[in-house]
Amino acid sequence: MNSKMLAPNMNEYQESLLEKHIQDISFGDKDALANLYKLTKTSVYGFALSILKNLHEAEDVLQEVYIKIYENASFYQANGKPLAWILTITKNLALMKLRKNRNHMNVDELSEFLADHKNINETENQILISTVFEHISDEERNILILHSMSGFKHREIAKMLEIPLATVLSKYNRAIKKIKKRMGEENI
Repeated sequence: MNSKMLAPNMNEYQESLLEKHIQDISFGDKDALANLYKLTKTSVYGFALSILKNLHEAEDVLQEVYIKIYENASFYQANGKPLAWILTITKNLALMKLRKNRNHMNVDELSEFLADHKNINETENQILISTVFEHISDEERNILILHSMSGFKHREIAKMLEIPLATVLSKYNRAIKKIKKRMGEENI
């Protein structure tokens, strides 16, 4: 599997830049950490939010991720998949936090998050706000957010979430059908 499959929104230059930042962080370069943060914070935050469903908890995980990166950069094996490594750290920290605290984000918090992220258009805002938490399962929500916000392919999501590709595809398609059905009902 090549690195483009794990970070489809990133070109080879961006991937190598992330790897360079991680390498520099392993030598204690705090500027490299700040640069890595700027390049990856939206994906990290969006993924943490998809798991935790709470803005404040996701912000906590966002900060914890970069602390972990700073502490563990020397253990990173450069393999062309730096964002996948970062999101694995994110997933692990978010799941640990979720086990400790099962709070859920409400629709108002989602609206606030979406307003801060201009790369999501109005139609996507409406779909996410009206259906994500009410009409699809947690796993379906995670798959949708990983695919739509972070640009991961279904195969990559399957590997990241450690579930079969067929399950990812069926849950994605089921979630889309639920969303379309719900949006159709609202337009009647």
